[in-house]
Amino acid sequence: MAFVLPDLPYAKDAFGDILSAETFDYHHGKHHNAYVVKANELIAADPAQQGKSLVELIKSTKGGLFNQVGQIWNHTFYWNSLTPTKTAPSGELLDKINAAFGSVDALIEKLKAEAVGHFASGWAALILKDGALEVTSYHDADTPVAHEGHAPLLILDVWEHAYYIDYRNARPNYADRVLKDAINWDFAAQNLDGQGASRADQPG
Repeated sequence: MAFVLPDLPYAKDAFGDILSAETFDYHHGKHHNAYVVKANELIAADPAQQGKSLVELIKSTKGGLFNQVGQIWNHTFYWNSLTPTKTAPSGELLDKINAAFGSVDALIEKLKAEAVGHFASGWAALILKDGALEVTSYHDADTPVAHEGHAPLLILDVWEHAYYIDYRNARPNYADRVLKDAINWDFAAQNLDGQGASRADQPG
């Protein structure tokens, strides 16, 4: 069974001037879709890889196929990490944020610094590691599910195609706006409970 481009969990024009419909047309409709198409081509040519889920392929492959399936997973998780309706952390998630960073504002600043300071293409992420929250980043198509003990709560795309249409080369403006106004903290809380990350996986 071939992988498919998942639908966005919201309308393309739902974010106003934070992220434009044109950005979603290119980022989701072209970039994300291209990874899906290429992954299916590579898997069709290699019977040993057929029937595996995205996560199984991420954990068992390298090179070109890893890049494609890693990007499919990352992008799907990224779409779910965003929401056009502003939310705020609460409950256990808020407690862990305060314990690790002191406040939500401090976490947002740390995530922004990680996103802006990440050299070239990649992803900034909030993960649960050894029972505590941690901010980290991944290069290119690398993904938290490729690393044992990295349980992802949310992820921010810092590839230039994620923001160039709306922010040109101003990655700091993109990171600041999305982190402050468009993070789906409810999704992050679901991931803390172990109920959300599977949304980004697909069966093979």
